[in-house]
Order: sequence, then C-alpha cells, then structure tokens
Amino acid sequence: MKTIGKVIIIIFLVIVFANVTAMAAPTQVTVMVRAKDAKFIGTSMAGALITIRNADTGELLAQGVTTGTTGNTEKTMKRPLQRGVPLSDEKSARFNATIEISEPTLLEIRGYGPLAQRQSAGTVSVTQWIIPGKHINSGDGILLEMPGFAVDILSPPAHTQLSSDILPQNIEVQANVILMCGCPVTPGGVWDANRVEVKALVRKDGKPVGGFSLAYAGRASRFSGSLDVGEEGVYEVTVYAYDPSNGNTGVDRTTFIVQ
Repeated sequence: MKTIGKVIIIIFLVIVFANVTAMAAPTQVTVMVRAKDAKFIGTSMAGALITIRNADTGELLAQGVTTGTTGNTEKTMKRPLQRGVPLSDEKSARFNATIEISEPTLLEIRGYGPLAQRQSAGTVSVTQWIIPGKHINSGDGILLEMPGFAVDILSPPAHTQLSSDILPQNIEVQANVILMCGCPVTPGGVWDANRVEVKALVRKDGKPVGGFSLAYAGRASRFSGSLDVGEEGVYEVTVYAYDPSNGNTGVDRTTFIVQ
C-alpha cells in the first residue's frame, strides 16, 4: 500500500509540474532606442545595450544590443506624427527578445548607449507589464528615448604636456558633436548647427578661469575655438553642446599640462 501511495504522489506531482510548465509561454518583446529629437541608435554607433529584468526580483530575463539602421529620416524627422503609424521600418535598429513567463510579469527594460561613445553614453529605463503569450513586437515595440549629444573632444588629447618655454601660446580646442544616433550637426541641416550652443569651460589647477565659444569649423559636426594660455598649471577643459529648443545636452572633458 505504501508503494502505491508513493506512486500516486509522484504521478500527482508530475501532473502539477506539467501543468505549471505548460502555462509558461514564449513571449516576444522588441525594444528600440531613439535618440532625442533624432533617429534610432543602431549598428553605426555600436548600438545600445538592452537588459530586461523581472522588476520585482531583479532576475535577468534577456540581454542584447540593438542592431540595424538609424531609420528613415523622412519618417522619423519630417512627417507629422500619426497615431498607430510607427516611426521605424523593417531595417531600423532594435533588439528582439523571447521571454519565457508563466504569469503576468512586470519588466524593467533598460537601455545604455551609444556603445561607440562611452564618454557620452546614457541610461534610460521603463517598466512594462507583460502577459504570457501576448507579444510586444508590433510597430516600434517598447520605445526608449535617449537624451543628449555625443561630444568627443579631438584636440587637445587628454594629458597633453606643453612646455612653459613657449608661453604665451594659443591652444586649439576642437570637438565633434553628433546626436546620440550619430546624426550630423550642420548649418541649416535637419540638426541645425546654428541653434546648438557649443562652449568650452576652463579650470586651472582646479579653479574656474573662464570659458569661450566653439564655432562651426566647416565640416559636419566639427566645432573649434582657441584658448590663450599664459601660465603654467594643470588645465581642465569641459566642452558642452546645448540645444535651447529642447534642452538636449552633451559633455566631454580633456586636460593639458603646462610646465
């Protein structure tokens, strides 16, 4: 009798486990990351890292990088927004995940990037309920917006050492300024250089000593200005780009030493 009882219990547990397992359903989730006032972050900027977690437990459910194009400029930037009409096309950058869940689950979806410009990379996140078998992959899926500019100081390189024997001297500060999707900034362009304020703030030996504007340098996304240096010291230069029409902002820093 004891043996029969054990068999019945085992059969019961197998049935229960099978039912629970059967309830788990593969559920598709598409995540896209759009740069603020611009296009999608994709392969041309090494993508954005996407992590999907159970918001209640922290369990990692999926992870990957958005791949694909920045999208169609006409659709994303020029056409009026229409309800139900996606901004993306089939080639636009995205991350597709399939998640196995057996009950409604609150997800935390996080995007970090662009991975090609780590000094300017940002993080955005959102929480979203997901139901087993109810896919979130139509249209633009779950769409995250990444604010900022990717600012990259080209000159002077960090930790440049200059001789005090040739003081005073003029130091050129040059920076590349693009949207987080890699979209260019040009005078009169879709992203107008004339409306973006690019400025350098200078500190010497840890103390502010002023600032100056960087002007468009005749090449897409390139801005430059000059700093007159007359004293020895350790200089830190912070270059920022700021669009007053929407608050979009990006920053990079460099240093040089005069001794």
